[in-house]
Amino acid sequence: MKFSRTWAIARKEWFHIFRDWRSLGLVILMPVLLMLLFGYAVTLDVKKVPMGVLDRDKSQESLSFIYRFSASPYFHLRLFAEDEKEIKKLIDRGEVKMGLILPWDFSRTIKAGKKAAVQVLLDGSDSNTANIILTYVQGVAREFNLEKTFLKIERLGGQKLKPPVEGRPRIWFNEELESKNYFIPGLVAVIMSIIGVLLTGQVIVREWERGTMELLISTPVRKEELIIGKLFPYFFLGLLDLSLAVWMGTWVFEVPFRGSLLLLFLLSCIYILVALALGMTISTNARTQILANQMAMVIGFLPTFLLSGFTFVIANMPFWLQLITYVIAPRYYVTLLKEIFLKGANLSFLWTETIILVGMALVGLWTATLSFKKELR
Repeated sequence: MKFSRTWAIARKEWFHIFRDWRSLGLVILMPVLLMLLFGYAVTLDVKKVPMGVLDRDKSQESLSFIYRFSASPYFHLRLFAEDEKEIKKLIDRGEVKMGLILPWDFSRTIKAGKKAAVQVLLDGSDSNTANIILTYVQGVAREFNLEKTFLKIERLGGQKLKPPVEGRPRIWFNEELESKNYFIPGLVAVIMSIIGVLLTGQVIVREWERGTMELLISTPVRKEELIIGKLFPYFFLGLLDLSLAVWMGTWVFEVPFRGSLLLLFLLSCIYILVALALGMTISTNARTQILANQMAMVIGFLPTFLLSGFTFVIANMPFWLQLITYVIAPRYYVTLLKEIFLKGANLSFLWTETIILVGMALVGLWTATLSFKKELR
């Protein structure tokens, strides 16, 4: 393999990229748009849940219980309803997500030392949000019960009691429990997959459609030189997109970056090669650019989005689907990104994923070279 011929192919591809302003704009704008959309629109945080209250008791005890909800950052008291029908209508219209109904004997039941029943109506159309809201409600009720229990015991015993166990939780790596800190690092993998696979997925098939591939295969250029020369410009464009994504994640969305920037870029170089090799394999087998784009979305984007752990937890997937994720490179790259971003992990903790990605990159480049036939179709 001669460097001069490889460099000539790379220069040709550079000229094509700079002449095609739409592709160049796609390379630069897509990471920015994806980061903005996912960073601001996609969130798992459930805060300021709109709620309506029907307080039939209207006592100091009932107001104290309601105040615990309104003072919490997780609930937003919209209104006090007049009857239960109004609560149900509000939930049906989507104006509130939760209805809290306190019985007329709420205060008297508590003072008598009995258990008061409180009705909670939840909009279960979004099951995940409903489960989170239910957990919040149970937490508020648990704190209210503990306070009332301790106050009653103190009145009877004459001394102030302290709980036997005091929990002091300390959250590591994502102290504020912000979902953006979970999504943004994984989004870098999505951007690398889309850019790498989508752009290189058109490289070879475009030459066939335009009739310029006949000229290339008639030259002394070997297929290894052709493949590497074609990949060379997109490798640096991938690094450019990586820089944009990391910059936006750390400065625009303020995601903590605790690891080594050099290590992140070195390991990302390996994954970029994996994505480029996959795109080149698609390009050598597809007959049209439309088919290449469709294959790139199905093979490159969907597995990264659904099966890498970026959106859904792999451990919660069916066992047969978990087995499929082991042969998907984004699974390992998403792990690397989150470990470096949030935990500041070094290579000694990431060597397994690194070795797997290196193997996938070598196999991918070998497959892309093998699948390219230097002959007329």
